[in-house]
Amino acid sequence: PTVLPAAHEPMLLLAITEFVANSAAFAYFTAGALRRNISSNTLPRRFPLQLRTKSMGVFSPQLQERYPDQPMELHLSARRQPLLSCHPDALHGALFSSAEAFVVLPNATRVPAFLLNIDANVTGKPTITGNRLGGTPCLRGGPLCLPHAGLMGLPVPQVKRLETLLKFGLWLFGVPWANSECCPHPVP
Repeated sequence: PTVLPAAHEPMLLLAITEFVANSAAFAYFTAGALRRNISSNTLPRRFPLQLRTKSMGVFSPQLQERYPDQPMELHLSARRQPLLSCHPDALHGALFSSAEAFVVLPNATRVPAFLLNIDANVTGKPTITGNRLGGTPCLRGGPLCLPHAGLMGLPVPQVKRLETLLKFGLWLFGVPWANSECCPHPVP
């Protein structure tokens, strides 16, 4: 058990245990709430790569050859429950997910392109600036992407390039989003 500090002046003390965080992660995972489908129209306009076979040709030229300039979708989902641990200076999380890419044909049929397992370790350090509570997530540890299979007979995409793109996307969009969602309202 963690001993909470004694209050010497009026203050708000909030304690979240690993049990609460991991129970919530288990509930979301079990309910299937850790799934997200991404298409070109859901990406920010300033995102440097659009979900089209033409753009993904950098990672898998055969994809562009077989399906010239077709739209694509990514289906992201958790493979296992996220694991969270609480420390006095930070929250640590291990995420186990997969990204399945599909080519969307003109008749709206989705053809599987490839499947990547994405495992990431994330550390979030809480911060207080003025009267705002916030946080700074950072990615740490080993490779971000591991190829699982080329689903339609295509070679597995060049993982190092995809890893670099995903890390860039996380820092360009994911970290600012997480920081804004962490606590968008000032603390009284």
